Amino acid sequence: MTYQTFRDTVRSALTEHPGGLTWAQLRDHYGLPYDRACPTWTRQLEEEIGLRREKGEGRALVWRLRG
Repeated sequence: MTYQTFRDTVRSALTEHPGGLTWAQLRDHYGLPYDRACPTWTRQLEEEIGLRREKGEGRALVWRLRG
């Protein structure tokens, strides 16, 4: 999977779910092929699409787009 495909998938998913999703939800529901999100790509998403990661329940981080 290229970074561009990853970025577009995450942006589309978070647009559909403005309340946010955890990484596990993104990975499982949208078929992302990674156990963990790549830190380099995650930083790029923060800059390019306005990704925010906020503490959710337990240890999970909720991924959202800046609104």
